[in-house]
Amino acid sequence: VPCLPLDPEPCVLVRTVERRITVAIVPGLRQNIPADVMGGEETQISGALALTPGFDGVFCLPGTHSKWGHVSAGEVISFQTFMTGEMFALLSTQSVLRHGMIGDGWDDAAFDAALSDALSRPEKIAANLFSLRAEGLLTGLAAPAARARLSGLLIGVELAAAKPYWLGQPIAIIGADALSATYARALTAQGNTPIVIPASDTVLAGLTLAHKTMMEVAR
Repeated sequence: VPCLPLDPEPCVLVRTVERRITVAIVPGLRQNIPADVMGGEETQISGALALTPGFDGVFCLPGTHSKWGHVSAGEVISFQTFMTGEMFALLSTQSVLRHGMIGDGWDDAAFDAALSDALSRPEKIAANLFSLRAEGLLTGLAAPAARARLSGLLIGVELAAAKPYWLGQPIAIIGADALSATYARALTAQGNTPIVIPASDTVLAGLTLAHKTMMEVAR
């Protein structure tokens, strides 16, 4: 970066035995300072740009490794990755917190409170995480509230670190419906008005552009 999310120049043609098949490898993106890599999300970003012509702002792609990408004039200027989804999965299934996460359900109020606390005091994240375990033992914290608070704490510290990306910027969220809605709720609480683009739409549009890019390379 900075670069186009899908650029024909670095694409690599692959020799195939079957001549009727054309194969090309479309590379991901890299950023040297701070060190970061993107593999796959650039296709979604290119698709989102095709669906929202002229968009200048930030794409938020929540998931196992959430990514924030600043886009201007059709190019990715910078991006940053957060292991929020993976941390949630590990903490809720393999840490001491797992004992209070069993079952289904969700608590919006618990999420909102944890989000606000993490945003205002991100340095307390480690202590706040263990509080979920302690409250489960001492006050019987319900699993829906515990899961929602864990999510709120992790997304809160992500938003605190990603503030240069979303503060005062147009935001478009690309992701699964439920997770996109959670991030939209979090950003709306901070005064932002994000738009949500279904991930399936961006993938289809991005793959269409990738195919077109491959055909240009093959000529």
